[in-house]
Parts: sequence; structure tokens; C-alpha cells
Amino acid sequence: MAYPQPKVFQDIGPKRGRAFSSLAPIINLRSGYKRSRGVITAFAKISAVVLVFGWYFFGTVVAPTITLRAAGTVDADERAALEAQLKDLEGQIDGYENQIVGYQKQGSTLKNEIGTLNSKIAKLNLQIQAITLTLKELDRKIDETSFQIQSTESSIVSHRDALATLMRNLHMTEQESLVSIFLKNPRLSDFFADLNGVLVLQNNVRVTIEQISDLRNQLEEEQGQLIIARSDAQTANIYQEVQRKAVDNAKAEKNRLLTVTKGQESKYQSLLQQTKVDAAKIRSRIFQLLGGGELSFEDAYQFAKLASGATGVSPSLILAVLDRESALGQNVGRCSYTTAMSPSNRPIFLKIVADLNLNPDLMMVSCPNRDGAYGGAMGPAQFIPSTWNLYKDKVAKVTGHTPSPWNNADAFVATALYLKDAGGASDSITAQRTAAARYYAGGNWRRYLWTYGEAVVSRARQFEKDIESITS
Repeated sequence: MAYPQPKVFQDIGPKRGRAFSSLAPIINLRSGYKRSRGVITAFAKISAVVLVFGWYFFGTVVAPTITLRAAGTVDADERAALEAQLKDLEGQIDGYENQIVGYQKQGSTLKNEIGTLNSKIAKLNLQIQAITLTLKELDRKIDETSFQIQSTESSIVSHRDALATLMRNLHMTEQESLVSIFLKNPRLSDFFADLNGVLVLQNNVRVTIEQISDLRNQLEEEQGQLIIARSDAQTANIYQEVQRKAVDNAKAEKNRLLTVTKGQESKYQSLLQQTKVDAAKIRSRIFQLLGGGELSFEDAYQFAKLASGATGVSPSLILAVLDRESALGQNVGRCSYTTAMSPSNRPIFLKIVADLNLNPDLMMVSCPNRDGAYGGAMGPAQFIPSTWNLYKDKVAKVTGHTPSPWNNADAFVATALYLKDAGGASDSITAQRTAAARYYAGGNWRRYLWTYGEAVVSRARQFEKDIESITS
């Protein structure tokens, strides 16, 4: 994400006149020296400045870059090994997932239910391992980014020192008028050489200021990356704890079934009938949208079915993404755009609400997280303004009207379109898990593959059962 910076420094160049003309002149204690001595002093002064500038610029900026590259090579090897381990775990998890699907296709029997629970327990344990590896990668990212921040801060300090030296020397040279420089350099070539040295010094000042500005921008980006990585690590820890509890629950459910049924199929079928929820209750159940608001499950399913027909993404996956529970109760719509949204997205947001004739002060958006990362996501689909702009025309083609992020039908379609672009129209659970993670975290989706992504596909399987109940 981009972090626009305030314009602190101004250009210093010949067109602006003397940069420090308002400062009090420095007394020249060497005015009685011979003319030749003045020429030598002027050139010595310029040479010293160039040497100082060169030392600061090349000595402090290039050296950290070399260190970072060396570290990056090691990190690439570690990352490749980590991804290989995660891929292996993913294959094992998919194997257990296929077993679960196989048991479900065979029908509701006690044997199949126990087999499903055993596969679920094994799958959850592997997912916990996958999250542990993800946390390891996040720790590496946090350490790397912290080092980059320290290096950038050090470069900024060094450039400031270099700038201070350049400024002092520039101030000293600008105290002398052109006439004074000419009198000290009677030869025309010496005069222009001395004058050119002053212009070079001014240009070096400008270049150093630009370098400091660039480093400030780089520092802001690195700090933003650190905030996101820490937030991701915190979320991963939460999900891991949730999955540990899910393992305990699955084991308890298995033991309960074996205790109640005493291994008898007839008793299991009797228990199964008692626990089934009728279709009427499912239809009227309240469905809470991720971005706020409520629908009956029947209405939510109708919106999801419309979006599914236009995109090929399953209604259950669309419902799971929009369901509030899949985000662990994240605060998604209680803040003002003025405090929660990134500066780059605010003008886009104002254009969106203006086109819809809405009051921007009344349209709540998602809040920043506790680490300070920007919020600003809109409506049930939780699109930030810049992302909504990319999809609003596609949404309009499906719904046939000017789309709004806060309109339920538009939000369902927008969610489905994004999931389709992320590969979510596939029947593969792996592809759906990846699409969900991309929906939530964009380019950082790998961090959320076994957290948000898995939570969504698990929720989708629950919704599939509900949909089957109301459509059968």
C-alpha cells in the first residue's frame, strides 16, 4: 500500500536566487589574505564538500544494500524450503479432505460418521502444522522488515549529516558576490571554474534532499509492511487456537457418538433424525452479512444463487465469504472514511458516494486494525474504493443498474466476480481455499491460506448442507 508523504523540503536551485539570502552574513576573517591564497581556499572548499558528499552518499547507502542482497539470497532459500513443506502438508490435507467427501457420499451411517471425524481430526492437526510454518515465515518477514527499517533510518541520519555539511558550505560560498569571486580569480577560466563549483554544490544539495525524501517514503512503506505482518501473525495465532479447539470438539463428538450409540447403527440413525433441523427453520434463520446488516437465510441464498449464475462460483462459497463469522467478528463498518481510509482512497470514495447521491459522512466503512493499518472497506463485500472501481462496471452488467457497495445484490455479485477472478469458480477445495485467501489478503494470500481461507471453505460446507435442506 502507498503512504503519501507531506512535502517537507523545497527545491534549491539557481532560479530561486540565494537559498539563504535572509541569513546574517558570516564575518570573513581571511579578507587580508593574498589573492592566490583565496583561489586555493575556494577550490579546497569545493573539493572538501564533494568528498564529504561522496563519502556519505556512496559509503552509507551502497553498503547496506549489499548486506540486504546477501540476506535476501538466504531468505529466498529458506522461503523455498518453507513453501515446499507447506505444499507437502497441503497434499496431505487434501487427501483427508477427499476422504471426508467420500464418507459423505456413501451416506449417513455411524461407520462413515466416525471415519469422517477421524479424517477431520487428522486434517485439523495438519492445518495447525501449516499455520505454524506460516507463523515462522511471518517471523522471518518481521525480522527482515525490522532490519530494513533500521538500515533506512541509519541512511536518513547519514544523509541529514551530509546535507548539514553541504548547507554550511553553500552558505559560506553564497556570502561572496560575483564581483568578489571575479576579483579573487582575475583569469576568466579560474572565475568560471569557481562559479561552476558553486553550482555543483547547489545541485548536490538538491540531490541530497531528494534522496532524503525518497528514503522517508521507503521508511513509511517498510513501517506499513511491518504493521501488516504483525497483524497477520496475530490473526494466525487466533486461527490456530480456534483449530486446536476444533480438534478437541471433534474428539469429543466422536466419543459422544460412540457412547450414545454403543456402536449400533440403529441408535445412530435415531439420533440423526433428532438432530436434523427442518427446512423452514433454516430458511428463516438470520444470516449476518460480513459488512453489517441482516437477511433471512432464504433471501441470502437467493442473492448468492443470482451471483453464482453469473460467475460459476458456488452459492455456498459466496455465502461463506459474506458471512460475518468467517472473519472472527472483525469490526467492519463503524468508522468514518475521514479517520479510517487511506488518503489515496478518499477521493475515490467521495466520487463513488457523489455518483450515488449519498452523504459521505453517513456511510460507515471498516475501521483500522489495532496496529494502525488502514480500514476503509465498504459494505457487505468489503471492497476498498479503488477495488470497487475495478468491478463496478462488471457488477452493473449483471444487475442492470448503477451498482452501490452498500446494496446487497450488488455486494453479492461483486464478491462472486472477485472470487471468480481468484480461481474460486473451480470445484477444487484447494482452489476455493486459495480464492478465499486472495479475497481477504490480496498479495499476502499465502499467509491466510490455512486461516481465513480454510475457515471460509469449512463454513461453505456447512452452508451446502443448509442449501440442500431447503432445496430438496
